[in-house]
Amino acid sequence: MSIMASDAERRAERIALEPMRVVGRRSPFFSGTGQSLAEIWSQRELLGLLVRREVRARYKDSTLGILWSLFRPIVSLLIYYFAIGQILGLARAIPDFAIFVFVGLTTWGLFNEVVASSTTSLLSNAGLVKKVYLPREIYPLSAVGGAMFNFFVQFLVLLAAIFVLASFPTDERLLLAPLAIIMLTLFSTAVGLILAGVNVYLRDTQHLVEVALVVLFWASPIVYSFTFVHDALQGGWLEELYLANPVTIAVISMQRSLWAAGDEATGAFAQTWPENLELRLLVMLVVSVGLLWLAQRIFNRLQGNFAQEL
Repeated sequence: MSIMASDAERRAERIALEPMRVVGRRSPFFSGTGQSLAEIWSQRELLGLLVRREVRARYKDSTLGILWSLFRPIVSLLIYYFAIGQILGLARAIPDFAIFVFVGLTTWGLFNEVVASSTTSLLSNAGLVKKVYLPREIYPLSAVGGAMFNFFVQFLVLLAAIFVLASFPTDERLLLAPLAIIMLTLFSTAVGLILAGVNVYLRDTQHLVEVALVVLFWASPIVYSFTFVHDALQGGWLEELYLANPVTIAVISMQRSLWAAGDEATGAFAQTWPENLELRLLVMLVVSVGLLWLAQRIFNRLQGNFAQEL
C-alpha cells in the first residue's frame, strides 16, 4: 500500500509541475486565425483518421461498398434524362443532354453533401466533442473530406462517360473545371462551418437546410441550361441576381469546361453563356476565401459552449 501511495504522490507531484494550458479558448475575432489554423494542422493525422472513418462507416457491412456512391447520381441522371429530357422534351433543345445533366449533378452533389453532412457533423460526434478537446473545426472538415472522396469517385465516372459518349474540350476552357471545384469546395465548407455551429444551438437548422438545398437545386442550371434563363430574363438585374449564386457559377463553369457540345452546337441548339464567366468565377473564388475566413471566426465564437449544449 505504501509503495502504491508513494507512486501516486510522485505522479501527483509530476502533474503539478506541468505548465497549465488553457483549452477551448476563444481567440480574438480578427487576430486568432493563425492560432486556429495551427491547432487544426497539429491534428491533421487525426483529421485523416476521421475522414477514413467517415468513408468506412458509410459503406460498413455493404456488399458493393464504394459503388453505392455511384448509384444515387446515376439513378438521378436516369430520372432527369427520361422525365425532363425525353418526356418534357429538353433533350431536343440541349445537345448531349445526358452529359449535360451528369456534369450538373456531379457538381451539385459536392455542394449538397458537404453542406448536409457538415451541418450534422458536431451532433454526430457529440460523444467526442464532450469528452476530448480537439479543434472543433475538425468534425465539419472530416465531413468535407468524406464528401470530397465521393465527389472524386463520381468525377472519374463522369470523365469516363465523356470519353466514351462525347468529346473533351481541348482549349483553355478545361482550366475552368479545377477552379470551379476549388471555389465550390471553399464556399460549401464555409457554409457548412457556420451551419454546424448554429445547429448545435438550434436543432431545426438541419431541417431548414434540407428544404433550402431543394430550393437551391432548382435555382441552378443543373437539369435545364442557362440559355433558358437568359431567354426569360434577357440579361436584366434578375439575371445578375441569379448569377450571384456561387453554386450557379460553379455549375455553369463545369458545363463550359466539360460539356463540349454546348460550344459546338449551332442554330436551334446554340447555347448562351454568361458574359465574363471566367472573371465571375475568379471573383467568386476570392469571395469564397473571405467567406471561409469569416465562417471560421464565427465558428470560433460559437464553439465555447458546444460541449454543454450537446
